Amino acid sequence: MRTTNIIALIGTFMLICGTTFGQGEGLFKQKCNTCHMVDKASTGPWLKGVKQKWADAGEAELLYKWVANSPALISSGQSKMATAIKGFSASEMPPQIATNEEVDAILAYIDGYTPPAIAADTTGTANGVTGTVVPDYEGNLVVFYWLFGFMILMIFVIIIMSNTIINFVRSDFFKNKLKEQQENKGILGIVLLVGALGVMAVSNNSYALQFVSAGETTEKTPWLLVERMDLYLMLAADVLLVFVVLYLRGLFSTFLYMVSPKREKVKPERVRKITKVLTDTVAIEDEASILMDHEYDGIQELDNNLPPWWVWGFYATIVFAIVYLFSFHFFKTGDLQEVEYKKEMAKAEKEVNAYLDKMAMNVDETTATLLTDDAAIQSGKSIFSENCVTCHKQNGQGDIGPNLTDKFWIYGNDIKQVFGTIKNGTAKGMPDHASKLNPIQIQQVASFVLQLPYTAGRSPDGTEVK
Repeated sequence: MRTTNIIALIGTFMLICGTTFGQGEGLFKQKCNTCHMVDKASTGPWLKGVKQKWADAGEAELLYKWVANSPALISSGQSKMATAIKGFSASEMPPQIATNEEVDAILAYIDGYTPPAIAADTTGTANGVTGTVVPDYEGNLVVFYWLFGFMILMIFVIIIMSNTIINFVRSDFFKNKLKEQQENKGILGIVLLVGALGVMAVSNNSYALQFVSAGETTEKTPWLLVERMDLYLMLAADVLLVFVVLYLRGLFSTFLYMVSPKREKVKPERVRKITKVLTDTVAIEDEASILMDHEYDGIQELDNNLPPWWVWGFYATIVFAIVYLFSFHFFKTGDLQEVEYKKEMAKAEKEVNAYLDKMAMNVDETTATLLTDDAAIQSGKSIFSENCVTCHKQNGQGDIGPNLTDKFWIYGNDIKQVFGTIKNGTAKGMPDHASKLNPIQIQQVASFVLQLPYTAGRSPDGTEVK
């Protein structure tokens, strides 16, 4: 049972690591996502490896003071790193309320971040426009319900089986049969492991799942956004719980076998005949007839035939190879991998386009239109408040970014031009928002910007548009 205890310790370690990484992701989205991006520089610098850089400079502890109040640390003159980085952006980093442990969790998440694999991309359409595949949140939510229900069922089964085994081991009947057995420690290890796995699943899901907030929903958007990675985590947890159930079942069977009277098993005649046909082995009492002449250090060899099932399988592979060769290379009755791949990609492109049409998200910088209804404008205002006020201020008067309410425009004031600027970003520091907003949200915030009344602020940039 020592192995079980070791597994339980490993599960607890995975719990700590998984929880820390999940907390870092949630804290980053809550406190840092407005000015920083996880995979590149934005309004703020790229944070990957920043903790090690401050440590190499001998200012590891000052990093926490920088996060808490960067202007105070710069004015104190205590930190060379703070002085070197203050010119990165025209705006100062606002003070952050975060403990040292929360800062470590955020930086650990950034250092360990790997970009998610793209499931499928649309290829160019007839007019040269590319789109982004929107996850099937409704389907994912249904699968999530099934996986979560199965997890609850497995945990319920594990609790019942664990209690049954513990009660059985503690019974006088078992103790009288095996006084020297001490299996309770192993049961405790299993219970600890199950508890660690359960808390891991809860902690990871609490930071991976996303609830829909203002401005993100459409008519058919579900209340809970379940990504493909969330389903993988749930599936992995369910598989682990199934293994635990199987282990407990085997453990109970072992205990039962240890105290049950032993019965000699005799193979039925039919089983012996089937074994003979499949293996073509010689009975033990007749092995002398197939004993070979040579001997090595007292070790002799039997001249057994190859198992018939193996020989039949070998002949079957030869027949399959001949059929495959003529079918795919001579008669071409089937598609090779490359041709099949191209057909599947073309089919997927049609499905993606049909989905975008169905969800009314087939909007881009060539088809965007100015929205005027109150619902769309209010949604755009909410999106603007969450993503744009850091650089453009609450009323759009500008700060780091230009004034959005005057008549001067750098990249044009047409709805299609504004849509493209928000979607793709600019070379002067504005990040792209295609990765954060869907096409409908970009159209809403662009329409909101174009109806903003004039507010005095930053001096004009760009060309005046009358």
